[in-house]
Amino acid sequence: MFQPPPDHEVVLSTRHREVCRESRLVLDAAGIASDAVHHRGSWYLLVGRDDLDTASAELEEYHRENSERADDAAGTTPLYDGAVPAIVVYACVLLLTAWLDWRWNLGPAGQMHAGRVTDGELWRTITALTLHLDAQHLLSNLVFGAVFGLMAGKVLGGGVAWLSIVIAGALGNFTNALVRDPSHSSIGASTAVFAALGVVVANAMRPRANRNERLMKRWSPLIGGVVLFAFTGIGGERTDVVAHATGFLSGMIMGWAGRGFPSRWLANDHVQKWAGALTVAVVVASWTVAIAVADL
Repeated sequence: MFQPPPDHEVVLSTRHREVCRESRLVLDAAGIASDAVHHRGSWYLLVGRDDLDTASAELEEYHRENSERADDAAGTTPLYDGAVPAIVVYACVLLLTAWLDWRWNLGPAGQMHAGRVTDGELWRTITALTLHLDAQHLLSNLVFGAVFGLMAGKVLGGGVAWLSIVIAGALGNFTNALVRDPSHSSIGASTAVFAALGVVVANAMRPRANRNERLMKRWSPLIGGVVLFAFTGIGGERTDVVAHATGFLSGMIMGWAGRGFPSRWLANDHVQKWAGALTVAVVVASWTVAIAVADL
């Protein structure tokens, strides 16, 4: 058992010389005199008895800040459950709507028609998200929606993520209707798909513990998101670039708002299930109104 000299106390004991050396430098920087002693395979950092409380506080603060920086460097972000089941529901909704559209031609009743949306037929901003031109269009949105939706579901939980995505997709379609000619129409889940990308980007830009990180690192998620958007959201004769852009921006808004949700909400299974149920209910209610008004 190591016994410190009279009027001295052990403020740190470790088997690692570098840890002892680093801690001694911390105390030296704080103006606290210390000595390092090696005894039977261990290193002991000694301070005067009157300095023990101050030295302990300095080392505790130093190790706490180091721990925060390590967490930040590792990019630790809470991940939540429900992402995969939510993707299954997403795929089922799109496939079921495609089958119903093939049977009863739902396009005229559910497409995003700018003039009708601005006249008050707001359900079209949601129903249009579930309609597609052909199998290729549907498959593309199934694949990209699954990828971006899975990432969004990890950072917000499956239910909350898809409620945010559907709201953002509807907001993107509404904004698209406002800026386009009244005769403009569009369909497809891609507005919601890019809303999911926006949710992911906004969450990736979550403030870190290390406030001194480089500017490029701080904004790299946004830069990466814009590059990914440019590769996947622009091009093709039938591509509605404005809808993709408004969906992406709306998704960032929803993702930014979602960053403020308490972790205990996002980790709560009941919250996620109710959010998922509300998402499905909104889609079903929108189609119910669309079909009733169209008298199909």
